[in-house]
Amino acid sequence: MPPYSFVNRLKRMHMPVISIPRIVVTPEAAYLVRRLKEQHGPLMFHQSGGCCDGSSPMCFIEGEFRIGGSDVCLGEVAGCRYYMSADQYEYWKHTQLILDTTPGRGSSFSLEIPLGVRFYTRSRVFREDELDMLSPLLQ
Repeated sequence: MPPYSFVNRLKRMHMPVISIPRIVVTPEAAYLVRRLKEQHGPLMFHQSGGCCDGSSPMCFIEGEFRIGGSDVCLGEVAGCRYYMSADQYEYWKHTQLILDTTPGRGSSFSLEIPLGVRFYTRSRVFREDELDMLSPLLQ
């Protein structure tokens, strides 16, 4: 980190450094996650990076999808861990992902599909001054 960065200035002033999440959730998606948790219990998300629906986030019962050494955890949304394949993360690491919902059926095994809606991600590019404040990847 350069000595003149915003984060270093905050640290020198003994100010708390705010962590910027790599993944956030819209109110609509958070509501859908709550509904699914009531029905299925603890959940998790995975975004693989395949083509078509394979690059959409998929919601599973926690532990139902096997996470491997080539997956990274971006953080949590609505109390659920959000994983992404490391290859896909390389393309998206400069952006904040926004988990949202849209009407329609995807062609995946994601839990929300029978409800006639599906999760999808939007993104925004991090500003230069935010890069030093990104939340760390979870283990």
